[in-house]
This record gives sequence, structure tokens and C-alpha cells, in this order.
Amino acid sequence: MSLLVVGLSHRTAPVGVLERAALTGEVPTRLLHDAAATATVAEAALLNTCNRIELYADVDKFHAGVAELSLLLAHHSGVDLEELTSHLYVHYEDRAVHHLFSVACGLDSMVVGEGQILGQLRDALATAQEEHTAGRGLNELFQQALRVGKRAHSETGIDKAGQSLVTFGLEQVAVGAGEIAGKRALVVGAGSMSSLAAATLVRCGVTDLLIANRTPARAERLVEILGSDVARTLDLAKVPEALADVDLVISCTGAAGVVIKAEDVAAAVAARSDAQRFRRGADQPLALLDLAMPRDVDHAVHELPGALLVDLESLSHAHAATPGAGDVDQVSRIVADEVTAFGAAQRAARIAPTVVALRAMASDVVAAELVRLDSRLPDLDERSRAEITQTVRRVVDKLLHAPTVRVKQLAAEPGGASYADALRELFDLDPAAVHAVSGTPVGGPQPSGGGAR
Repeated sequence: MSLLVVGLSHRTAPVGVLERAALTGEVPTRLLHDAAATATVAEAALLNTCNRIELYADVDKFHAGVAELSLLLAHHSGVDLEELTSHLYVHYEDRAVHHLFSVACGLDSMVVGEGQILGQLRDALATAQEEHTAGRGLNELFQQALRVGKRAHSETGIDKAGQSLVTFGLEQVAVGAGEIAGKRALVVGAGSMSSLAAATLVRCGVTDLLIANRTPARAERLVEILGSDVARTLDLAKVPEALADVDLVISCTGAAGVVIKAEDVAAAVAARSDAQRFRRGADQPLALLDLAMPRDVDHAVHELPGALLVDLESLSHAHAATPGAGDVDQVSRIVADEVTAFGAAQRAARIAPTVVALRAMASDVVAAELVRLDSRLPDLDERSRAEITQTVRRVVDKLLHAPTVRVKQLAAEPGGASYADALRELFDLDPAAVHAVSGTPVGGPQPSGGGAR
């Protein structure tokens, strides 16, 4: 497999570009199918989160793959290719594996060390499997990435270096609007991020929690899962008027347009009566935490007196100013070791069909010569025939042992695929026999021996 990653994230693109490029509805599935259908791509998977869009593909041509995947990202995101290209990053082979493993460990997250990315990677793999765009190569790669991520979290303190985006966002809210405990909150949305937000708010001690969602049944299900007396559902249409009765709003719906308008927030701030100010925290601003991409809350809310808006853009700036944790270096070493081990295993696997084909050819030669011996010496007794057979096979095994062991060692090193090519050329191995062992059709994409680019 020659792995190629083409994508953009909070590290390479401003929030405004990420917002315009956000893939919603059926668009991610269409992009995934279009990527898998291109001539250079054998397998494809899409990692689509609030702050990253990444296409992972097994390609047979690097430059053609980059061009086709970039064009597809531009087409499906609606962002002009020329503008999008300046924000795209490309990783190839070992560097692509390193990038994925780093993402799985939370090293590339907006909040370093957050564990939610593991669930997002798991969902990306599940979708690619369901849509039949991921084969053996991407399955093995993503499964290994998930194992590396779990290892990083279990063997280091990376969890302490960062939190989930929800937790970090609530910390930023608390700085400007007071502690979360005792507040009345509203969560708009009932997806994975909103569910995490609701559960976190309950743990933080909110006194009242409203949950509104486009599909009421999902909101009701979330309330049931929370199992808390403070949680109840709210009709989505009543969100504007409910803003005046809460202290904190968290929104993450995945809607294409603004869900909470600036004028509704302004009206809510103005509607806070003197009587409401007697309750704890009412003298604090109305806080809104927008975790959606594209944004749910009108950006103009930033300018409203009496309101505090914390969105992905402000979270990115806030986290950039926080000191890194010592465990990040340890996780980086784990990633480097795992990439080396994965690369060695993949390169060794590439040469295995050639080695098996070589030994099969040698076995056929021995068998043919023994048949020839039987025809020339029909009176040879069974004991002598058995001894000759064993001797011939032992000689062949000894002759093949050193080159096959050595070629496996060499193939496990970067650029080692060329040794498999040399072995096939030297022993004139039948390509059909090699492909029969590897399970790929003759004339199909050949593994590339190139390094990371």
C-alpha cells in the first residue's frame, strides 16, 4: 500500500476557510465514493471533524493522486481550488502513517491529548467499511492507529496534557462568565459532541439543562441516557426565547447556516429582568460556547455587551497560549517507534509473496527432478529413493535459506521493495504465481518502494 493523505485542519487553515469547507449532509459520503472511484485510488477513507478534513487513500501514482484528491476536496467543499490549495497539506507513505498515528494520539488536535479523536477515527473507518471504500490496507492501518492512540493514553499522562474540546471550552467560559456549577444551561444538538457537552455539564453541576434538537426523539433519548433530574427537552423552535432563561448555551448541530442569531442573543440579554439577577451568577454575561463547524452562533455576538461567545477560533488562540505537557515528548517517541515498526512490517509483508513463490518454484523443480530420477532409475529401492529425495530437498533449502532470510531483513528497511524486484528477476519468478500468493490480480497496482514525501 502506498498511503497518501491530503487534507486541511485548524493548523493550516483559518476558521473562516474551515467553515466554508465544512462537509455536511450527504456530501462526505459522495466525496468518499468519488475518491474511491478515481483511477489512481484503490482504497479511500475520510476523516471529517469540526476542525479537519482529511482524505486517506491507497494510490498507485503520487502526483496524480494529489491532483485528483485536491480537486475532489475543492469540488465537494465548494472552496475554489486555488484558494484551498494554499491551505492543504500532503503526506505520503511513512510520513502519512506518522501523521495518522499523531492524530490518533491527539498530538495534532486543537486541544492536545484529547481522546475524542479516537471515536472519530473509529467512525471514519466504520463508514469506509460500510461504503466498501476501505480494503485490507486501510483497515489494517486504521486499526493500528487506534491501537497506537490507546497505547499513548494508557502509557503516558497525555490525558492530563489536554482535555476534550468541550472541557477546554467550558474552562474558557468559566474564565469570563464564572464557574459552571449552579448555572442553567441549554445544549443545542444531540450528536456526539453535544452529548459529550450535556454529560459534562451534568458532571459540572448545572442546576437545569435544556436539550433542543431538530429531531426531538434524539433529544429525548439523550435525556434518558443522562438519567439526571436536571435534564429535559426543549422544542428547537423555542430556543430564541429560552436564551433569556439560561446562563450558558452550547451549540453543535452541524447545520449549514447560523442557528443562534445575534438579534436573538441581544434580545435575551435585554430581557434579563432585575428579578433574575438575584439568582446566583445572573450578574455574569450570557455565555455561548459554539463548537460547530460551520459555526452555529452568529459571529456578531462577539460584539454584543452582556454576552460572551467562545467559538473554535477563540479556542484555537487560547490553546496556542497554553504550555505543552512533558508527556507530549513521550507520546511523540511512541508514535515514532510505532511508525518504524508498522513500516517494517508492511515492507516485510510486501516481499512475503515473492519468498513464498520462490520456495514454491524450488519445490516444483525438486519434484520434477525426482520424477525424472524415477524414470531413469526405475529399479531404485525405496530406502535409497527416500535418502536421495531428502538430500536434494536439504540442499535446496540450504541454498535458499541465506538469501531468503537476508532479503526479508533488507526488505524491512526503507526502500527495501527493490530487493523483492531483484529476487523475482534473478529467479525468473512467474508474476502470476507471486500475485496468486499476495491475492492481487496480475497487472494490478504494485507496492511502491519510495519513501515519505
